[in-house]
Amino acid sequence: MEDVLTVRRWRRYGADRLYVTQETGARVGSVDLQSGEVVVDDPHFESGLRRAAQAYLRADVAELAMSLPTQSTGSLAPADEAALQAWLGGADWDTIDLAAIRSERGSSLRTRLERLGDEGWQVVHDVPLGRQGSTVEHLLIGPAGIFTIAERLLPGQHVVVEGRTIAVDGRSVSYLRDARLEATRVQGALLAAACAAITVRGVVVVHGDLEVRTVQPQHDAFAITRQDVQAVFRAMPERLDPGRIAAIAHVARQRATWSH
Repeated sequence: MEDVLTVRRWRRYGADRLYVTQETGARVGSVDLQSGEVVVDDPHFESGLRRAAQAYLRADVAELAMSLPTQSTGSLAPADEAALQAWLGGADWDTIDLAAIRSERGSSLRTRLERLGDEGWQVVHDVPLGRQGSTVEHLLIGPAGIFTIAERLLPGQHVVVEGRTIAVDGRSVSYLRDARLEATRVQGALLAAACAAITVRGVVVVHGDLEVRTVQPQHDAFAITRQDVQAVFRAMPERLDPGRIAAIAHVARQRATWSH
């Protein structure tokens, strides 16, 4: 048999917590994401609460349901307990290492992009665009072309794309427009650096609840979820051969390319 724990995030009035419940709705406990305090309402599920909270923080979901083997006591098997202690950073379980988790979550998109390297893609991070301090988060160059990529962390918020516009919880935002402008600037810099006949598209990667109501224009900026990053780029038609990809990536890694 298995117990199923559900993790939901609650953010109101300056508070930011994870609440963990059983299938019946009974509360297991909570984790304060600001202080790191862990409150256990059901000691039988203490290790499960911590494991579920860790899994939630490392995932790209609004809500997480996690199955745990049913045990007669609140403790794990010795081997599992040792592994979980190592996972949480030692024998002291009073807090969860939130800084380490946030660091890993922050690099999640970076990791996903770099994994495309096995399929002929190259990625340049933190491109210094111009002399005004602007930075392109990620520049992806590969078989399907060249893309500027900016991530927007919007967990728990409803993001709607309709045509060339994007709104967050009903409020219009400039993410797609900004992506278009950024792509245009990058394209101009690469053209000036002798990368002839290229096109750059802007991409907004959303970490949140994304709804695309209309087909996004084929050559315009577009929005996708973080979970779909690899699948979307893999599915695109091939436009650049390996030699061209390598040459453009070489130019993109030169600081002089972006200093104008």
